[in-house]
Amino acid sequence: MMKASGTTKNLGVIGWPIAHSLSPAMQAAAIQAADIDYAYIAMPVRPEALPAAVEGLKSLGFRGFNVTIPHKSAVMELLDEVDEDARRIGAVNTVVNDNGRLLGHNTDVTGFLRGLSRQGVVVCGKRAVLFGAGGAARAVIWGLLREGAESVTVGVRNAAKAREALADFAADVDIFPWDGADFAENLAAADILVNTTPLGMTPKTEEAPPVDWARVRAEAFVYDIIYTPECTRFLREAKEHGHRISNGVAMLVGQGAEALSLWTGVRPDEGAMEQALLAALVR
Repeated sequence: MMKASGTTKNLGVIGWPIAHSLSPAMQAAAIQAADIDYAYIAMPVRPEALPAAVEGLKSLGFRGFNVTIPHKSAVMELLDEVDEDARRIGAVNTVVNDNGRLLGHNTDVTGFLRGLSRQGVVVCGKRAVLFGAGGAARAVIWGLLREGAESVTVGVRNAAKAREALADFAADVDIFPWDGADFAENLAAADILVNTTPLGMTPKTEEAPPVDWARVRAEAFVYDIIYTPECTRFLREAKEHGHRISNGVAMLVGQGAEALSLWTGVRPDEGAMEQALLAALVR
């Protein structure tokens, strides 16, 4: 393992709380595999301390940092510039310090799309259906629209609340209660089906979005952005009905790899990152 020195460039992740973050394990593995002189640490930052923390990281010469809950939206007003992905999603998860100028990015889009491309799934011209309208859904929706999906339909418990949350996507997205006939009709036509809700996440592993699998096309690709457990009930049922599936590991690794590339200019070893992530998940 490379030892830090006076020339080491610093990276990290800020959030509150932060002890659970898997980013240090992933990024340390990538840094070691690339043999580059960087160090990556987790830094707990209370919400009220966010402005001081961002200014401090800039003053300390950090090359960049990841941003996680609850700071992903609040950090935007503290930056000099944000890219289109971050602007459309309304959240930043990666900040690059370009000689004192702070640039915000959202690499969740790249991570999500990489999870599809690794499975040979093409988005352009396809009909996509997803469950959920939270922060994760915004990254998924924007990724699907950016890649030219023919249609994007969102299924939720409370359609009125979701329409308010996704008002800026209103022209491009249809939102329906997930127990209604309109949603069922779109579900039956889906080429890509994505769960962006926490339903099924550890420890509540027997929860799942409501799907009548008998009505889903056999060719539909099923994607759950949850990564704990490795196979959610949603994915297990999809697999039992013959669908190709993917969990959230590829998305998590992909967004981390894109962040490291933005900071260092090096395309990291995603295999090393995934191995480190899976090892951290079983601890």
